[in-house]
Amino acid sequence: MDHSDLLGYRIATQHICGSLGAPEEVLDSMGAIQAQDYPASLWAIGLRCKEGTTVSDIESEIAEKRIARTWLMRGTLHFASSKDIRWMLKLFAPRLIHTAMMRDQHLGLSNKTVEKTKKLFYNALKKEKQLTRKEMYKVLEKGGVPSKNNLGYHMLYRAAWDGLICFGPYLEKEQTFVLLEDHIQEGKALSEEQACTELARRYFMSHGPATIKDYVWWSGLTVREAKAGVESARSALCEETMDGKVYYMPRKIPRLNNVRSVHLLPAFDEYLVSYADREAILGNQGMQNALKGTPKNGKMPIIHSNGIFVPVIVVNGEVVGAWSRKIVRGKMVITLKHYVKIGTDGIKEAREEAERYGNFFGLEATINY
Repeated sequence: MDHSDLLGYRIATQHICGSLGAPEEVLDSMGAIQAQDYPASLWAIGLRCKEGTTVSDIESEIAEKRIARTWLMRGTLHFASSKDIRWMLKLFAPRLIHTAMMRDQHLGLSNKTVEKTKKLFYNALKKEKQLTRKEMYKVLEKGGVPSKNNLGYHMLYRAAWDGLICFGPYLEKEQTFVLLEDHIQEGKALSEEQACTELARRYFMSHGPATIKDYVWWSGLTVREAKAGVESARSALCEETMDGKVYYMPRKIPRLNNVRSVHLLPAFDEYLVSYADREAILGNQGMQNALKGTPKNGKMPIIHSNGIFVPVIVVNGEVVGAWSRKIVRGKMVITLKHYVKIGTDGIKEAREEAERYGNFFGLEATINY
């Protein structure tokens, strides 16, 4: 395996060429997709689906309770298949709740207050079925629990980590919360060992070639847990060594249905965010020169100093620039800022990708470059 193989294999295993069917199938394969930027995460799922998939297709699966959004890996918002969320939460819960309890102490919250908050949320959602964030904060305030100064937000993810709530369908452009027991199907019960095996298998099958270090970063598990999971999932995986590093990947790389070499990936896309080592993806000289020219405000062209991953242009597996979008008179205008020349053919493919992106959101799209 060489550098070119690594990138080509990742494009294929991550299904960036739209080789999967329904949104639930994407999440079954990927394990989870990072989702703190809601529109970006919808496109992250959509671009991995068959041509013609739209945002309404994904939101229909949310409404049908096939997929859901909650705080999972590393305590970060992710989309996952509804049938996987319970065993994932069970696997991550001990470390997440430990983190939450430390935060509780820092905020001056007693165990009694936390339990009271959970009861307030449960009773309100049992009655109303779904509530917006503002309404959830009102539930706290009415019950005598303050929600200002990020206390409300803390109590939301605290309740999610405890397996009480998750995000529901949007309601008039506002996110809502629902009871996990009402929204998430039971799914298969897994022991801790089985969960570690399944998560490792999902990650390397859908993100490989990748290293143990990459997997530890993505999952938030310990090195010991990660290695144990890989060992248990070994029958599904093969390994390659490159530059002294051991990479794990599927024994059979998925076939590419689309030979397009240019891709417009959303903010926080798994292709960039899910690896601790991004040298191969950001390794071309043009990007390296751009990354060295970090502005005084600390914002890098691709990854900001506060951990924000911007939408990126990828050519043959390498990030070559960033892109942004805005709506102008009912049309989607996509502006490309590339630090590596991508040529006439590349611009043509970028335009095709922009059209697909616009169609996904139901808008005509044009590009500036």
